[in-house]
Amino acid sequence: MSSGGRGTAVVVGAGVGGLATAIGLRRAGWTVRVLERRTAPERYGTAFAIHPTAQAALDRLGLGEALRARAVPYRGARIRRPDGTVLAALPLERVERRAGRPELLISRPYLLDALLAELEALGGVDIEYGSPRGGPGGGADADLLVGADGINSTVRTTHFGSRSGVRALGTVAWIGIADFETGVYGETWGDGRFFGLTPVEPGRTNWYAAVPEATTAEEVRAAFADWHDPVPRVLADTDPAGWIRYEMRHLHPALPAFVAGGRIALVGDAAHAMTPNLGQGACTALLDAEALTRAVAARGGPGGLPAALRAYDAERRRSAQRVALASRTLHRFVTGRRPALRDALTGLLPG
Repeated sequence: MSSGGRGTAVVVGAGVGGLATAIGLRRAGWTVRVLERRTAPERYGTAFAIHPTAQAALDRLGLGEALRARAVPYRGARIRRPDGTVLAALPLERVERRAGRPELLISRPYLLDALLAELEALGGVDIEYGSPRGGPGGGADADLLVGADGINSTVRTTHFGSRSGVRALGTVAWIGIADFETGVYGETWGDGRFFGLTPVEPGRTNWYAAVPEATTAEEVRAAFADWHDPVPRVLADTDPAGWIRYEMRHLHPALPAFVAGGRIALVGDAAHAMTPNLGQGACTALLDAEALTRAVAARGGPGGLPAALRAYDAERRRSAQRVALASRTLHRFVTGRRPALRDALTGLLPG
């Protein structure tokens, strides 16, 4: 550990939350090591939604211009029935009026590339690919250990116990990219199934689907074959080899704290993994990273860490956990097996 001045930090995980945390700590003058289990930077994934609050966090981290250079605005999205009937509008325009900037969508690889480029420009950060991820003794010689290692966080289970763990929701999700713009965006809700479409970059469309019973690409296509255009066309015209399949999971019960021992903190999915229904996973990770590193910077070197971590926990824990609860509640609402009642309630929202 350091004997004075700025400190040393180990960040476990080189995803969005981990890289953003490393950037914030490096800007604060800390020496940072990033440990990543994968052997190379991540190159998979589709679109991240970046809410105005997360955009502001990226601005404070010095990454706002890099985001806006590759992101596209998200507007005009609707909630529909499978026959195409519009039930309601997503509140994107209201968010934009209130925040003074639109919701943005960016390809996941582009955002990761921007974070990596910023770390390289700052210097003084070692990313160790193929490294163990924060097991017993991981980061023991550092002043600060940050667990940004996702829903299956080793840092969390090692230092926070196993009471809060990964829970499956019984829903299988599929995501992909269509190589054309649909011009139709939002979500379509059916009986236990839903399908979403968003822009991601010029000439391409991001899509995602939840199909509890589907295990193959052909079953996914069959599940949406009679839905409104362009849903069947998107699935027909994209190569299943590029689809990503995953089981929806979340962290439950909620952690009583995001920090431990005066030197350990969790950010992102390691702290509050949530369902993707609100599109807030990347946003909350960025907000965590910026809040943690701002608190650390405000209190100087290692001697201020206990107070910094308490401040971080007070700022982020309840807020992030409210978002996680809201997302899980929306998941249950959207995938309910009483669509008539759900649609009637949704229809009461502004159109």
